[in-house]
Amino acid sequence: MSVDERETNHLKHSYTHEYRLVILEHHLDLFGHVNNAAYLEIFEEARWDLVTRNGYGLDEVQRTRKGPVILEVDLKFLRELRLREEVTIHTGAERVQSRVGTIHQCIMKKDGTVACQAKFLFGLFDLEKRRLIPPTKEWQRAIGQGDA
Repeated sequence: MSVDERETNHLKHSYTHEYRLVILEHHLDLFGHVNNAAYLEIFEEARWDLVTRNGYGLDEVQRTRKGPVILEVDLKFLRELRLREEVTIHTGAERVQSRVGTIHQCIMKKDGTVACQAKFLFGLFDLEKRRLIPPTKEWQRAIGQGDA
């Protein structure tokens, strides 16, 4: 088992959200597999699904003027994804320390192999103050870390 597989197996247990997706034409590059930039869009779509389902969608961001920002990303491309493949994006957040937290995501193929895994450093951004703020209870709940 490779280091990447051991890391992924460890992370599987901390995932709190699953998002299913079919790879479409707009995800592809000239080689016929998912473009590297499309992976970031796919991961973002899954994160928005997580927080929206937990009551912190775009309406809440606009109402409170507080929303998520990505500060850093580490992507590992492990297996090729191709047109019309069905995948599941697994997302899990670690408890936020101070103002910054970590979200782990992976894209799994139907056969259970991991195609891509990512680690995102993120925070909650106050749009009025233009700075990171400590996580609110609503935000912790939205990322799967608070009481429902």
